[in-house]
Formats: sequence, structure tokens, C-alpha cells
Amino acid sequence: MGDLSAYEQDTFTSEGKQRDVFRRGTGPAVVVLAEMPGITPPVLDFADRVVELGCTAVLPHLFGIPGAQMTLGTTLRAMPPACVSKEFSAWATGRTSPIVEWCKALARNEHERCGGPGVGVVGMCFTGNFALAMLPDTSVVAPVMSQPSLPLGFSKKAKAALYLSPEDLTKVQERMAAEPDLCVLGLRFTGDKLVPAARFAHLREALGDRFVGVEIDSSKGNPHGNPRTAHSVLTVHLVDEPGHPTRDALEQVLDLFRSRLLAT
Repeated sequence: MGDLSAYEQDTFTSEGKQRDVFRRGTGPAVVVLAEMPGITPPVLDFADRVVELGCTAVLPHLFGIPGAQMTLGTTLRAMPPACVSKEFSAWATGRTSPIVEWCKALARNEHERCGGPGVGVVGMCFTGNFALAMLPDTSVVAPVMSQPSLPLGFSKKAKAALYLSPEDLTKVQERMAAEPDLCVLGLRFTGDKLVPAARFAHLREALGDRFVGVEIDSSKGNPHGNPRTAHSVLTVHLVDEPGHPTRDALEQVLDLFRSRLLAT
């Protein structure tokens, strides 16, 4: 399992807010925004793969206890404060989370620090939509939305919402129109109630073929044995075996970083 002690700890301050940042590797930066309940060993396992690829993995501490195991207890301690935090606005539709500005500043800082053509961003679960929301910042060149679960809620509006203000969505669309090679990669399990199909349908409508949606079968009796409750594509529910669709999804993410960050 991933070992946080292998990462250098630093701090980064923007928007009047200082947060811890964990960093490892060399080469262009990939900002890994952890899922609930935070920077757990499975999240670090993914970050280690980013390092092995030849990139610098950068993990900001946004919630939870860094390095703690993913358990019911750690999740129950981490989630309520984040859900009610004004920084996250987890229930809001039609607006961008305020914490995204801090994340964009971090991406710019890591681009300056690490060099390369830009920065990759992987958002997971609670932070999944951040990869899209950060795209108006031109330092972000390889965005990945893994099981984007916000905004919370089960109304028709909430299920389709992108956790993005109309103004920021327009900025994303304008940037994509100007940069033909730019795309957004999205990952979800088909039975995941936290990431409704309507959200991916909205992304396809808003971004067209520039949104590459990978939807992994988790229906009852699916041929790969994915549980119906499967949620975390790149971490907990990753089956690291050749030919498995979660492994294929992982390779698609790494290939995006190879082509956008490492290609000469």
C-alpha cells in the first residue's frame, strides 16, 4: 500500500489559506485531488503510478487525515465538515466551489516549479468535478474526472449538474474551441448512484466529443464481477489485472499524461 512517508511535505498558501501539500517524483506535475476520506493508501498507490510514469505527484491535503486508512470511521469523520464547508459548497448546483481557486493557484505553482507543457489534474469522488472546474486555468492541460460525485443530491437537477457556474462552463468551452487537442477524461461505474448517468450525458452535451466518458459495467451479473456498489475506479475498486476494464481505465489515464505531459 502507498506510503506517505515517501513523500516530501510542504505548504502552499493562496487566497489567504495555507494547506499542506505532499510531493514526490520528478517531471511535469500531476495534481492528485483525493477522494473521501482523504489521502489514503489507495490514493497514494495511484500517485505512485504517476511517479513511476515520470511525473511529479502533488497531493494537497483538503480534508481527512493524511495517510489514514479508508474506513467507515475515517469517512464519517471527514465527510460532514467537508459537506457543510462553504469552501466546497457540496450541495450547490450552478456554481463553482470556492476552493477551486486555491487549487488553480496550486496548479500554476506546480507548473512553474516542475516545468513541462502544463499540469495534469485528477479529481476523485468529492473532488472529481474539480478537474473540469480548474480547466479555465491554462496551466491545466490533462484533466481527469474520476467518479465526479458533486453536487450531492438526488433531484433531477442535481443528478445532471456539473458543479460549475455557467460563466466557468463558458470559459471551458471557449478554451476547448481554441485548443483542438484538449479533452476531458471522465470515469464512472454504471451503477454508481453518486455519479448518475445524467451527469455524463450533460458533459457530452456541453463538451461534445471533447469529453471522453469511460463507463464501466457494474450491473448485476456483469462479466467482470464488478460489485453493484463499485465507486472508486482508480483506487479501491481497481482490479489490477490485464484485460479488466478498471485496469484499462487506469491505462487510459496514464496514456493521457504520457501524451499531454511527457511527449516531446
